[in-house]
Formats: sequence, structure tokens, C-alpha cells
Amino acid sequence: MTGALPPDFATLPFNMTEYCIGQAARSRPNHPALIVINDPKSAHPGEVWTFGELEAAVLNTAAALQRRGLEPGARIVVALENTSTYAVLFFGAIAGGFVPMPVSTQLTAPELNFLISDSGAQLVALSHVAATPQLAAGVQLAGSDEIARWAEGHAGAPYAQTKANDAAFLIYTSGTTAQPKGVLHAHRSVLGRRPMYQSWYGLSSVDRMLHAGAFNWTYTLGTGLTDPWANGATAIVFTGEKDPGLWPHLIAQTQATLFAAVPSLYRQILKYASPSASTLGALRHGLMAGETPPPGLFEAWEGATGKPLYEALGMSEISTYISSGPDTRRQPGKVGRPQPGRRVAILRVDGYGIPLAAGEEGLIAVHRSDPGLMTGYWKRPGEERAVLHGEWFTGGDVGRIDDQGYVTHLGRANDIMKAFGYRVSPQEVEMAIAQCPGVAEVACAEVRVRAGVSVIGAFVVRTAGATLDEQTLLEFASKRLAAYKTPRQVTFLDQLPRTPNGKLKRSMLQNFLKI
Repeated sequence: MTGALPPDFATLPFNMTEYCIGQAARSRPNHPALIVINDPKSAHPGEVWTFGELEAAVLNTAAALQRRGLEPGARIVVALENTSTYAVLFFGAIAGGFVPMPVSTQLTAPELNFLISDSGAQLVALSHVAATPQLAAGVQLAGSDEIARWAEGHAGAPYAQTKANDAAFLIYTSGTTAQPKGVLHAHRSVLGRRPMYQSWYGLSSVDRMLHAGAFNWTYTLGTGLTDPWANGATAIVFTGEKDPGLWPHLIAQTQATLFAAVPSLYRQILKYASPSASTLGALRHGLMAGETPPPGLFEAWEGATGKPLYEALGMSEISTYISSGPDTRRQPGKVGRPQPGRRVAILRVDGYGIPLAAGEEGLIAVHRSDPGLMTGYWKRPGEERAVLHGEWFTGGDVGRIDDQGYVTHLGRANDIMKAFGYRVSPQEVEMAIAQCPGVAEVACAEVRVRAGVSVIGAFVVRTAGATLDEQTLLEFASKRLAAYKTPRQVTFLDQLPRTPNGKLKRSMLQNFLKI
């Protein structure tokens, strides 16, 4: 996989952390880079880091890692709580020429052991050393208290003389097999993020970005930290309990001008916090990615707050690449347009690298010359070959592009349901069912009811106090969907299965069947 840059640039020294933090530290050292809120009731932040202080901390951390004797390019597992220590270690490792690997603190010991072994990590950073996994000989361990001390002092290392195509960080995501796969990104990936600055964010150095996600997710590391810092703007982190009702207060208290979250959190904020323009302080607009927004969310949010929401489609392999934004007006049912400079096409689902005409459905593809594209899957050549089609990379998203360049996202290729010989998008069915009175949330999937027999199943969370039953919902759906698209089974749940970052875990729905 190339992700090619001009050859003369690719051979020059380039370090992602220096690009993000070093430039701002030189041009505006006293400007706030990171604000940490621990207690939402306090009138003062728990921490405020200027760009000068942040650069000193990451270079001190790079020096501490070098003193540990780690090899250049060594993988470092980062399993820390969502604090400034996490951010400093992640960017400090990159500054020193190492490869951090952010993971969730909620992983079980077997899950963590697999990632340590598969990545060949040389150091594991844990919030709770008491929960130490079994480490192979030569794998070092560091606790959060020790890591926090690394940032102190005045013995910082210079930025490592890495190149644009050198490995910068490794993120594990779900694979096509039972085990997750590592997505390896180069230092150049930060340059691949530049199309987002204006086409999605409308970002400038005066902005203050508050992100609701955790750092083990590339959406948070990119949108919440990397991009604000690359523009000399301020990143805001909340370390407390993620109560949906708190977010309007936090937005206003921190004077956040941009807020990023998953669609389901915006829905919860509307439900539990009743936000309005007067309660959101200086907020200019909201950003969302990570899952398909439920029907009516855009209208409900803007109607309540007077602030627009801008959606983006992305994936671990390239981050977001299609979006709406201040300069790209949203069209109902469509994610947006490819960001300026991105080369995006729709390819045939059978894998041939032939771009289709406007309006035809297929795999959404990104050209392999995009600098934001991963360098490859770690130790997964078979999976890597499966996503490359000539000059194009396909990450498994299905959609179509209209003659104005707007993209309709139809779900993941492996989520597409098959019914009576037809291919059915779960999002299409969900959008119809979501309009039924009494439905708070819905997710659909192809489910196996017995050996050799699969049907479309709907998994529904009722609104509070609703008495909606299966027959009523199916009758409602049958009036809005073709017979082959109508679910044959309904399962009512208290809540849909989601990841800690709020993304729907569609693959888990089968486990909730009552058959």
C-alpha cells in the first residue's frame, strides 16, 4: 500500500508530533493547548497546558522511553484512563520515534494478552498495574503514576528524525476473522487529515474543541487532539462520568466552539438535557461520526439549539473522508461530499477496480495515493490484499454517489442483509421503523433462526411508557417497506449493544434473540 507523497518529501525528516505540537509551541507557546475538566461543578479546570508546556512534556516522555532502551519503532501498548497522561504518552512516543498502540482499559486479560503478543509490543502502559497481564520475557511494564512523572523535568529528547512513511501509531480494529487486526499509520497520516479542517470542522486557531469520546478511539485522538493542535487551537478533555445531561453545561462552561460525539449521544442529550441555544454558550456547531444517525436527529437538534450538526463518514484505515460542513450543505439521507483533494469512487461489489457511474450502488473506495491512508494491516497480508483493487482501497462501506457528488451510505458490506434473493441495507429498514410511534431506537440485522434459515430481525428499544407490540410494529413496517425488506422477527430490548464509545455492535444482536 502506497499512500504516496512526492518522493522528495517522503525522504525528508517528518515527525507527526512536531507537526501537531512543535509548530504551535514555536508560534504561540503560551496559548492553551489542553484543558482538562475533572469536576464539572468546579469553576476552574483541573489542568491547563500551554503549547510550550505540552511540547516539553512530550519530549521529556520521549527521553524517558529512550532511557528504557526501547528500539526505534517499538510498539507501546497504551491502556490508560482518559487523562492528560494518555495524551502526553501517545504523542511523546511518536515524538521519540516509537509506535504507540491505544487500547481500551475495559479489555479482558485474554484480549490484552493477544494484542500484546500480536503487535510484538516492547512496553505496556497500564492504569492499574495490579491488573498486570502475563508478559513475555523482554516486555516492560509501566504504571500511570510513573508515566506521569516522565513528563516532568528538563531532559527532553529532540524529535526523532522519522520520515513521512515511517510508522507512527498502530490501532486495532475488528477483522474478518475472529481476532482483531492492527491498522498501521505513518507520520504522513497527519497530513491526510488536512481536508477535514475546513470541509468538516471550519477549524481555526481560535477554536476550542470538546470531544466526548475516549482516547483509545482514532476519532477522539484525531478530531479531539491532533487536528486542534495542528491548527494551534485548544483541545478540551472531560475525565468524569459521561452523563448525557452534563454535556450542555460542559460545552458552556469550557466555552467550547466545536463539540464532537457519536449520533447516539446527541440523541441522549436531547432527551436528558433539553439543550437550547442559550445553554450551549459559544458553540458554533456539532460534529458527529462513528455510526449512522437516527432519522430526525438533525432536525431535532437544530430545532432545539439553533446549531447545525455536520456528519462525516470514516474508518480506522483513513479517518473521515466524506462529510458535510459549513461549506457543504447537508442533504437529507446523505453523508456529504468527498472532502476537497480526496479521490473517492464507487466500485463493483464483486471486487473489480472499475468505478461505477453516478447513482450505482457498490463499495465506497478511496484512491491509494491519499496520504491519510494506512500503510497496511499489521501481519495480515491476506486481509490487506482483500481491500486493494488496483489503484483503490475499499474498507467495506457500501454506498452510491449522485451526480452532484453527494454520497449515500448504505452500511457495511458484511452488514448487508439477504432476503428472498435481494440485498437489503439495514439502515434503510431502520429508517422506516424508527418513524413508528413508541420506537426510541432500532437496529436491524440478518439473523439465523434455525439451521439454514435466516430472516431480517429488528431489535427495538421502546420509548418510556410505550406499549408497542410486535404485531403493531410489523404492520407499520409493512406499509413502508417492500415485503422482502420487512422484518420477520422483532426483539424488544432495554438498550442496544454498544461499544464504550457509543457505536452500535451490530454483530452482537444475534445474541439477544429470544427463540
